Parts: sequence; structure tokens; C-alpha cells
Amino acid sequence: MATLNVRRFSKPEVLRRIGRRHLLAFLAPHEAYFKTRGVELPPALAEDGLNYGELGHILLTPDSSTPPDLAEALFYVNEISTPEGFDAIQEAITGSELDVEIGEDAAFADLAVQVWNKAPEVIEKVHAEQRLWSRKTFEYFKTGADPVPPFVQPTEETLAALGADLDEWFAKKRRGKYTKVHVVPRADYVMFIVRHGKPYTRESVIDKGESASQYFRPERYDVVVYNPSIGEIRINAETKGERELYRAKFGLHVFGDSEFFDRRSRFDLEPLRRTGEDSLLCEDIEGIESVKLKEVQIFYGGTQKDYDIRRSEDFFASLRERERTFPAGGKLTRAKFLIKFADSKTPRTITLSSGNRAQFKRDDDGEIIEKWLGLRGFIAGNGNGRHG
Repeated sequence: MATLNVRRFSKPEVLRRIGRRHLLAFLAPHEAYFKTRGVELPPALAEDGLNYGELGHILLTPDSSTPPDLAEALFYVNEISTPEGFDAIQEAITGSELDVEIGEDAAFADLAVQVWNKAPEVIEKVHAEQRLWSRKTFEYFKTGADPVPPFVQPTEETLAALGADLDEWFAKKRRGKYTKVHVVPRADYVMFIVRHGKPYTRESVIDKGESASQYFRPERYDVVVYNPSIGEIRINAETKGERELYRAKFGLHVFGDSEFFDRRSRFDLEPLRRTGEDSLLCEDIEGIESVKLKEVQIFYGGTQKDYDIRRSEDFFASLRERERTFPAGGKLTRAKFLIKFADSKTPRTITLSSGNRAQFKRDDDGEIIEKWLGLRGFIAGNGNGRHG
């Protein structure tokens, strides 16, 4: 069961923004539960009889008797009732019967409830995509195949077989089954969103005014992004075992070879030394307005494994002002860049390691960042380091 947070959904004024008929249809399967909590749901066509205050209180205070599927539905509708979710849902239903049925006066939560009532899988998929806008650390792997074989969209049967293989591993690792793999095609890459369970956890909760312990399995969303033009995947997952699982199983089920992605991509930070501030040029990258270097980590080694971290708001501007040059010794192992994207007023930080890891705040930044890294020489060769 998804961890429940009904903060946005529980306020009476929010409930009133949902079409009354659609709200009652949403709650009707759980009429008996609401009755045990002291609320009688009126008929959908009745003009009154719905106490929004009491209903909001019940949704704000779920207890051990709350039906799991109601908690699941509330979780998804609550999470997706935002301006971003509103637009994403509309994009997902464009051209469908649902798009025709839903009136143009639907509000945020109203739209989410109506779509959930008819096609909950749409809300689940949109929610999965929306969850990807948090900070991400990716590991990159490439294929040694030359030429790179053409990418064929996996069938439902292929995805089912992939999900079954992932389920087997997660079950053995005490993470449960019920893995779902969503495919999200983009213009230049394909995103796979993997929803799976995490190990059971216990949380201290308040149940009917008393302290209690809730035992449940949290959910987790992992991301595998494939770039078909260069045969490379980037993987975001919590553990080394999960990243290795995706590397092997996506290769097996999408390309027929568990060792298809057999090479680690490599990032090279030496352009910062070789070309200096010119390595940050971005005029040829649509979507990026400026790039600043804000931090470098330099490893010197030795018996004490010495390293330095140099940090400033604009590293190269600082060097100019102090009439200094870029540090010549040691190995550059990590760099942080402040990138001003055209679609945002606030610059965002990306972190690049000299191995095969990159970290950035929004998954959709990945495509633009990779173009910039490639043109500035931060991607080493053809990634000829063998996996292992």
C-alpha cells in the first residue's frame, strides 16, 4: 500500500472544488466504511446531505480500518491534484473518450477524480512520471555493439516478462512482488519507470488517539533511460544490486542479451584544466542560457588519501579576480555546475563524477545536459571500460 498523505485532499474547501457527483462516485465503493465512521453518503443525485466538514475529518485521520484501496486512491488523487498534474493528465487522455466526456470546467482535483473513476491506471502512470522531478543520481552504461542495433518498442508481453524477472529478484531480496514497468517515449530517448516495493518498515502512528505501530511496505520508483542513438542507458536506483539488476534484465528483455550493456560510460573532468572557462560554453545548446563552475574536488592520494574541495559562486571568476590559475596537480574526481536553463528563473545544480555517475535535480534535464557534456568533451571516448 502506498504511504498515505492526504494533507492536500482533506480540507473541506478542496473537497468542494470537486464535482459533487464525481466525488460521490469516487467514495461510493467505500460507503460501508464511511458509515462506520459516522458519515452517511447521500445518493449521487441528491442536492444536499453531504457533510464536507465530517468527510474532511475522516480523510485527515485514517486509521487501521481505512480500506487499503481507498487509501491508495486518495494517495494518488492527492499527489496529482496540482497544476503540473492537471496538464499531465490532460496530455495523457488527449484523443480518448475520457477527454470528450470530461467538461472544460474541470478543476485540478475534479479532473483527477473523474479520470481515476474511469481509468485509475492513467493516474498511476502520470503520478509515476511526476515523481521523477526530484534529485536524481544516475549511473551510465553503454553497449559495445557496433553498429548500435535499432530500438524496437517493447511489447506488453515483453514488459510482462521483464516485470516477472524483476519480481523474482525483488521477492528474493524481501521487497515483495507486483512490479510495474511504465514506458514513456520521448523525442530522443525512452524512459522506463519501474515501480516496486521496498522492505517492510514500521512507523509510529496515532490511532484513535493512542500511539500505535503501522507495519507496511513502502513503494519506490526507479528510472531507466535509454538513448537509442548511442546505445546508452542511465539508471537511477537506490542500491548497487538494483542497478545491476536493471542493467542485465533490460539488456536481456529489450535486446536479447543480459550483457548488452557491458561497458561503463566514463566522464572526464580534464576539459576544465585543458580549455578552462571555454569548457563551460553553451551557446550551441538550445535550452541552456549559462553554465558556471561552483565546486571541484581534487584527489591527491598518498597514504592519507588527501583531497581538496574548492568551492565558490563562480570558480573561474574567482580565479580571474585573484589572478590565479586552475589547480594543476591531482586528479579531478568531482565537479558541480550551476546551470541556468531557459525554462526556469532559478539555476539548477548538476554534479558530475569522474566515474560513471551524474546527479541532477530533474530527470528531464538529462537530455540537454548530456548534449552539453558531449560537445564540451566531458564524456570520455566511447565508454570502453568493461562492466564488472
